This record gives sequence, C-alpha cells and structure tokens, in this order.
Amino acid sequence: MHKPTSRRALLAAATAAVATACSPRTLSSGSPATSASASPSAPSTSPPAHRPAPTRPSDRDRAADLLGRMTLDQKIGQLFVLSVYGHSATAPDPADAAANAEKYGVGSAAEVVARYHLGGIMYTEWAHNIRGPRQIAALSNGLQKAALDGSAGVPLLIATDQEHGMVARIGAPATLLPGAMALGAGGSVPDARAAARIAGAELAALGVRQDYAPDADVNVDPANPVIGIRSFGADPEAVARLVAAQVQGYQGAGVAATAKHFPGHGDTSVDSHVGLPTITHSRKEWERLDAPPFRAAIAAGIDSVMTAHLLFPALDPADDPATLSRPIITGVLRDELGYDGVVITDSLGMRGVREKYGDGRVPVLALKAGVDQLLTPPDLPAAWNSVRTAVRKGEISEARLDASVLRVLRLKARRGLLDEPYTSDREVDRTVGTRAHAATAARIADRTTTLITNRGGLLPLSPRRHRRLLVVGVDPAAPTGTGGPPTAVLARALGGLGFTAKALSTGTGGAPDPSPGRIDEAVAAARERDAVIVLTRDVDAGSGQRRLVSELSATGMPVVHLAVKDPYDIAQLGNDPGASLATYGWTDVEVRAAARVIAGKRDPRGRLPVAVRRADAPHRVLYPIGHGLSY
Repeated sequence: MHKPTSRRALLAAATAAVATACSPRTLSSGSPATSASASPSAPSTSPPAHRPAPTRPSDRDRAADLLGRMTLDQKIGQLFVLSVYGHSATAPDPADAAANAEKYGVGSAAEVVARYHLGGIMYTEWAHNIRGPRQIAALSNGLQKAALDGSAGVPLLIATDQEHGMVARIGAPATLLPGAMALGAGGSVPDARAAARIAGAELAALGVRQDYAPDADVNVDPANPVIGIRSFGADPEAVARLVAAQVQGYQGAGVAATAKHFPGHGDTSVDSHVGLPTITHSRKEWERLDAPPFRAAIAAGIDSVMTAHLLFPALDPADDPATLSRPIITGVLRDELGYDGVVITDSLGMRGVREKYGDGRVPVLALKAGVDQLLTPPDLPAAWNSVRTAVRKGEISEARLDASVLRVLRLKARRGLLDEPYTSDREVDRTVGTRAHAATAARIADRTTTLITNRGGLLPLSPRRHRRLLVVGVDPAAPTGTGGPPTAVLARALGGLGFTAKALSTGTGGAPDPSPGRIDEAVAAARERDAVIVLTRDVDAGSGQRRLVSELSATGMPVVHLAVKDPYDIAQLGNDPGASLATYGWTDVEVRAAARVIAGKRDPRGRLPVAVRRADAPHRVLYPIGHGLSY
C-alpha cells in the first residue's frame, strides 16, 4: 500500500514521578563480582509455579527488605535484562560459550548471571535458548539457581517476546495462537483474554514470567513497517478493550504482561530497529489515537510498560527518543497516567536509540528519564560501569536507583518468584501444548478469518466441483516449530477436508518474488487444476505477486486470494481474484482456520480491524473497519 498523501486527513478519518524509595545506603565499591563457578542445574522436579494475587503489603515489605540488604553493584545488576547464549545454564555448546566469553567475559549463562548480579534474562532463538519445553524449563531452573546462589539471592525475571502471530519465539509443541490483528478481526474480549491465559500458563510452566506482550500500538498507518499485524487494529477503543483483556489473561496466569511501545508506534513509516521514527501527532491526536490502549492497560493493572525508540515532538520537543525522554516517561506515563509499575526499554541495541549517544551513555539517560529495566544493551560492561559511575558521582541519586530496583523487586514478589522461582518437568508436561489448549486456539482462530470479497459466490469451494486445487504463493519464514511453509500447511489441511491439493511455493514474498520463471511454472500448474488458492504478503505496486495473481486469473481458473499478513493486499490486486480472504498471520493455527472457511466447514466471522484504502487514491476507503462477508 502507498502511504496516504495527507497524514492529517487520515488522522481526521480514522504516579508520581518516582516511587518512595528506601533510605539511601552506603555505596559499595569495586566492579561487578567475578564470575562464580558453574553450578549444577536445579532439581528436575519442584512444586508448580505459584499464581499470586496482585501486590500485597507483605510483598512490599519483602521487596523493601531485600533492597535494604543489597550492595550498589547488586542493585545495578537488577536493572539489566540480557540475552545469554546457550541451551543450558552451565553446559553451553562450544560456539555459545565462545559467544558469551566475547560479549560478557565468561563462558556460561550462569556465570553471566553471577558476574553481573542480573535482574533479568530474555530468551531468544538467535541465542540458542530454545530447543524444546523441558530444555527451556531446565535452562530456567539453572539460571534461577545461579541467581539465588549469588550474593544477593534474588531470583531472575525471565522474559521473552511471545506476542503470537508473526512474533513467537517459542514454537510448537507449545501452543501457537492467533496474533493480535487476527484477534482484532475476531473482536472478542473473552477470546483475547483466553488466548493470553493459555500463552501465560505455558510460559510460566517453562519458567518464563514476563512476556513482552500485548502490543498496545494503534496501527494508523497502513505502511507501518514494524507494527502492522502486531497491532489489534486501527480503532483505539477496540484496541484498548483487547489490550486490557490480554493483560488480565497473562497476569491471571502468573506472567507479567508488558504493554508496548509507549507512547505509541502505530503511525510511522520508519522501523526503529534501523532508524529513528518521528510521530507527528498533535497532543490532542495522541490523546485520541495512541493513549487509550495504554490507559486501559494501566487500569487493568499492567505489570510493565515498554518504551518506544521514536521522536514525539508534541510530547517532548527535544531531539531525543521517548526512551530517553523525562517529559514522556516521567511526565506523561508516570505523572499524567498515574503509572508506577516497571518501565522497560525496548532493546538498547536498536538503531533508533543509538543514533545520538554512545552505548554507555544511553542507559544513564534512560534511568534519568524514569526507566527501570534496561533491555539488552549492546555493550554490557560499558553500560553497567556508566550507570555505576553516574550513581557514585551523584548524577543518579541512590534514592532514584532504589526506586527502580524496588519496582523490579515488587514485580518479582507479585508474580510469586520470591516464593517459588523454579518450575518442573511435571508442570511442563501437564501445561505446555495440551490438546485442550490446541482446541481452544483453533476455536479462536475460526472466529478471525475475514472474507473481504466473494464475486459470484465462489466460496466456499466444494470437493465435488473443485476437487483438484493448486495452493501457490509466498512462504514467509514461520515461527519455530510450526508445521511447515504455509502453502504446504494449507494444502495438507485442504487434503484433510476432501480436496486433492498441490503446494507450489513462489518464494518468501520479498521484493523480487516471484520470479518470471516461477510465475510461468505456477500458471502451467494451474491449468491442470480445478481452482487456485494464491497466498500473498506485502503486495505493492512493483511486486511480482501482482503479476502472479493477474496471470493466474487470466487462465480462467477460479482464483481465491489469501493475504497471510496485512489485509491491504487486495487494494493492489483489483478484481483479479474471484474471492479474497485475510488471515492476519501465517502460523499453522491461522492457516488451518482459513482452510476450514475456504471449504465451508466454518462461516467467515472475522471483520476488518483496519480500513483498506485504494492504492491509487489512499484518501478513499475501499473496505472500512468492520467490513466482512459471510456465507
């Protein structure tokens, strides 16, 4: 989709600064403690994870008591959340040990935790933390043992980025659920809450007690390169309802939810991973468009809020990203919205926060802005020592430092980590990827697929009239552990519904795809079939996917179009396909739900949570929010 010519026209259409800290204590001296020797993993069995109620006075007392016994180094360590390499806390593969040594000066994840008195760990697939449920649980237990054996004796807050949909770090056999925009299309608050409750229960069983979800951004800009289907939609009030429901679901399962990316990342054409976006909303527009989901998250008792690396001149005219802005983090989020929970930065390795200041200076400025957790700084020794120097020189008072550490400790107490930080194989086996969870995920997905067009009543397809199907098109990389490329998943699902379906991939959906040769191959294969289902992703004016759909339609075969990411693709395809659907994601659960709709086993119930605008006249709406056909 082309960007709207008038952003203003599109917009028209469409607690206290710092918590009371404990009394300052005498500062400690010295650099981070030297690494502890590798420790054996925790026992493989332990009581099920605790599911506590919101913060009790006793939680506050215990957190304050812990804080009162901590040295300066230990306090600083509580602020950092790192990614460490390896599938095991104490016995990483040689390549992972070398990566840890290069980045942190020690070989194992347990040694990193001990050396820096870490407060948190974030699991990622690129750091090789994720192989399977029992392995993840054992890694969590090993890391917790390293933290508890340390001088501070404070458990870790282990986190991951498990939004579901296109962002899912932990794949099958864990349950994969529809992503945010799919849930937006379903429009069901109970479904959104149930999805988060399942996701939270499975994460907790793996020892993961903080999730960087839900995404509270309102996807105003169809050209947004970084949010898109990670958002519940473009209607601020609808997004707010679903964000609040997911907060309740995650936290009801014992996992800290994280609303992101404050003050709102939904109206930008720049990806903050690679640049510094600017949001041009006025203050009034921010109140109307961006603020409602964050207000709803706070009202629902959100445990943490993640900052955005972007400029927002209406909230702070200074040339600093929101992550480093005291007017935005302390002035707006804490003072105006009354939020006194944990504030975490987005990754400090992203370009959007690194353009102006050095990697050592950024964490100091973030803390001065009002942040509590510092996520994955690219140079940990520089970041750690800069924070320590800032405290010792008085640039950051120890009272200010104590306020952040106390928030982190209270969160850990509230989520039960001070009572039971370990998980068990038994908890994993009875919780992760159960049949009941899979069945609920499928039922939720059945309510999300959106039928955008259906000329001549082409859908549903019938095995009597269209037995031989060609499933062709893009195969973007799917989350870990999914059943395979989406074309293959869809073909197998249709095969189970009485069709004979052949899958033909045309590439990942990048700008060059598909090649002319692959288009010719697809057209030849289509002539031998009764109908064609073509999958697209991110179609634009120069995309080969437009030619693919056009030439398939020219064969005279019935063509069903399936947009497996944003629903905007149909604006580029015109009347070429006979029918068009949107799944808002390409994981197995979303693709199989689309198969049931295509075969008429389920009625299409999803409704567009964003408006689809004309490609040649973006000020004109083709299909409004709420559009969706039924059988």
